[in-house]
Amino acid sequence: MSIHVALNHVTHYRYDRPIHLGPQVVRLRPAPHSRTRILSYSMRVEPAGHFINWQQDPQNNYLARLVFPDKTTSFRIEIDLVAEMSVLNPFDFFLEPSAEHFPFEYDPRSRTSWRRTV
Repeated sequence: MSIHVALNHVTHYRYDRPIHLGPQVVRLRPAPHSRTRILSYSMRVEPAGHFINWQQDPQNNYLARLVFPDKTTSFRIEIDLVAEMSVLNPFDFFLEPSAEHFPFEYDPRSRTSWRRTV
């Protein structure tokens, strides 16, 4: 059984005169490799006359690059998402017999496979 959680996040800036916004990078989307299932996600951005490009950084996290061609007196981002919160057993993995007692030694084949060579 799982619980569904609805989250709402608002970031809102107001300016006393019209300004040019430079490109904005927004990192408000859950990582695709997260254990928590995201059932729905939406992002609303104001001012409406913007361009958006979704990108991924080297760790596969999503980022939205927003470009605003016109001057504005406010900048607003609203995120709505629904996440499925389910019980996860952090100990649900197999342990090799050679690693059952600490400290343990890697076997020679495994030891050399991860060692960095310069």
